[in-house]
Amino acid sequence: MPRYRLDIEYDGSAYAGWQRQASQHSVQAAIEQAIFRFCGEEAGLRGAGRTDAGVHALGQVAHVDLCRDWPADTVCNALNAYMQIAGETVAIISAAKAPDDFDARFSAIRRHYLYRIVNRRAPLALMRNQAWWVSKPLDAGAMHEAAQALVGRHDFTTFRSAHCQAKSPLKTLDRLDVVRSGDEIEIRATARSFLHNQVRSIVGTLKRVGEGAWSAADVERALAAADRSACGPVAPPQGLYLVAVDY
Repeated sequence: MPRYRLDIEYDGSAYAGWQRQASQHSVQAAIEQAIFRFCGEEAGLRGAGRTDAGVHALGQVAHVDLCRDWPADTVCNALNAYMQIAGETVAIISAAKAPDDFDARFSAIRRHYLYRIVNRRAPLALMRNQAWWVSKPLDAGAMHEAAQALVGRHDFTTFRSAHCQAKSPLKTLDRLDVVRSGDEIEIRATARSFLHNQVRSIVGTLKRVGEGAWSAADVERALAAADRSACGPVAPPQGLYLVAVDY
C-alpha cells in the first residue's frame, strides 16, 4: 500500500480539534471523509500533532496509506476539491509519496508553534478567531526575558493540562521567543514534542509578566513548583498555530 505525506493548513475555528471524535466534527474526520469520497477507502489518517478545538495550523503533517498507487498531485487536488464542496476550512498544501516507515507523528524531530497576541485598545474585527486580543499594554521584552527560564529540559507539570496523557512531564523546550511588531506580539516555541496545553499555559503565564502582575522570578517559581495550580490562566485557543514539523 503506497503511503502519502500530506502537508495541511486549516482554520480550526469550526472544528473540535484535529482528532476524530464520535459526536463532533474534526479536521481529521474532514480529510478522511474527503479521502472516502475520492477513492471509496475508509483510510485512517495519522497527524503529527493533536491540536485542540479552535487551534489553527499552517504546517500540520499527516500520513495515510491508500490501496491504489495514485499520483501525488491527484491525491492533493482531489482532496482539496471534495473539501471545498463540503465547505471545510482545510487545505492540503502538498502531497508526496513517502517511505513505508515514515510516520507523521513518531518520525518528527521538532515541532514549531506560534501564538499571536494583538495588543491594542480596539477590539478585533478581522482577526477575532485568529489571535488573542489583549487591550491592556504588555511589555514584550519582559515576557521574553521571563520566557528564557523555561527553555531547556524541565518538569513542566505546572504547564500541563490535568487531562494530558503523556507518560512524563519532562520535556525539552528548544526555543521560546517573544517579539513585538507594532500591535502584534508573537510567541514562538520549538520542541520535539509538547504536553497537552503546554504552549497555551505558558502564554497565559507570560501575559501576567507582560502586564506587570508577575516577575521573571515568579515564572521560575511556578516552574519549580511542578504544580498545576501555580500556572497562570490558560490562553485561548484561537491565537495558537502549528507552524511546521521537522523530520
